[in-house]
Amino acid sequence: MNRIDARFAALRAVGRKGFVAYIAAGDPDLKTTAALAREFERVGVDVLELGVPFSDPLADGVVNQLAAERALRSGTTLDGVLATVAGLRRTGCDIAIVFYIYYNLIHRHGVERFAKDAAAAGVDGALALDLPPEESAAYERAMRQAGLSPIFLIAPTTPEKRVAEICKHANGFIYYVSRIGVTGMQKTVSSSIAPRIAAIRRHSRVPVAVGFGVSNPEQVRNIARHGDAVVVGSAIVNQIANGSDAKAVARFVAPMVKAVRDARPQR
Repeated sequence: MNRIDARFAALRAVGRKGFVAYIAAGDPDLKTTAALAREFERVGVDVLELGVPFSDPLADGVVNQLAAERALRSGTTLDGVLATVAGLRRTGCDIAIVFYIYYNLIHRHGVERFAKDAAAAGVDGALALDLPPEESAAYERAMRQAGLSPIFLIAPTTPEKRVAEICKHANGFIYYVSRIGVTGMQKTVSSSIAPRIAAIRRHSRVPVAVGFGVSNPEQVRNIARHGDAVVVGSAIVNQIANGSDAKAVARFVAPMVKAVRDARPQR
């Protein structure tokens, strides 16, 4: 059982939901990324999603695109992110870590080598954004052999037949995209989240994390009533872009972690 599975099992045992924090690794540098990971663990973040910077981040909105650009300018590479995770593990940081990554980076590194290097560094899973399940056999095999969770996306427009197929491939958690489009902060959340999660649960017992557009404690609390975890990214990345240090970013995140903890399932 890797850290993702262990964390969700622990949450389930006490009837609580999880909080997933996304940041772009290397924004503004990898030293800050390590500091953020430690602060997030301190305030109770359950899973840290590290975006590995890529030059063509097609699933990302402007906030996360600019974060990737800053990370690339600072010299961040996949090898550098792996080394940062390894350093965190050596110093006792035990937060579950997932790579949010574009498949080009995995392909260039080598699929089997990526899985082995990620596992050796202490990564727990990866969400390869632009790799469809139908073409993921070699990737999934390498990931599972290394003890890592291959995580997949389901969108609001995904037909239920395809939902069932994606659920056969998913492990760790399923990332449900709460709205159509790219990442980014929104003033409201979709009213279709509850029935869509219910459709996913007809086909899988893997936890469902809901993300894209979630940006404040009220939204977090509302979504946590339906999903197993809530993902917040752009709102956190925006704090980093505005120059907040790791402790200040953690103070921003803490009320959202509390909102998840306080949420109660919808009856």
